[in-house]
Amino acid sequence: MAASPDSPVHVNQRIAQLFALVTEALAGATDALLRTDVLHAEAIIAADRSVDELTEELVQIVWGEIARSAGDLPELRRLVSVLLILPELERSADLAEHIAQRAVTRLGSEMTAVSRGIVQRMSDVAVDMWQATGDAYASRALAGVALDAADEELDLLRDRLVAEVAAGAMTSMVSGQVTLLGRFYERLGDHAVNLARRIESFADPGGPRTAD
Repeated sequence: MAASPDSPVHVNQRIAQLFALVTEALAGATDALLRTDVLHAEAIIAADRSVDELTEELVQIVWGEIARSAGDLPELRRLVSVLLILPELERSADLAEHIAQRAVTRLGSEMTAVSRGIVQRMSDVAVDMWQATGDAYASRALAGVALDAADEELDLLRDRLVAEVAAGAMTSMVSGQVTLLGRFYERLGDHAVNLARRIESFADPGGPRTAD
């Protein structure tokens, strides 16, 4: 029998869907950027609306569950954790959309080969982080610590990208946009770490930590 729309199982399934949508949007936006695939980028931008709608639907369902679970402290704690997860998922989808928007302007074709390579690596690392975080949500595994090394790599890659921008081989307008790209990928990594640690809090009475 299918789960009811406001059941915990249904909510967990839809949140897992959000993790997958963010991961797919991130990978697709990078691909569109580096291949100058404007049509693919526009499709990713248009699809962001479905993420917003699904997030709002889930927020309303969770608030309804909160209203029905008064006095059940463990359940309330779980629901509050879900409410904290949903905005980060939505903001992360927005970051993937921002990357796709740069693909629409054909930014990738004006980047240096070095900067393109760094961006591809940043995307690969961030996608792996998001896949691991989605898996952690599905299994309630402890993934936060495992993601720290990947998050540090993203920071190092961002520094390399900034150094490539400073080398002056790109125009000032392109350089500014490439610098923003580095920040988008860095923030996507931070969100993955924060989400993984919130997932840990489902089983950890001490509560979540967040990435610096």
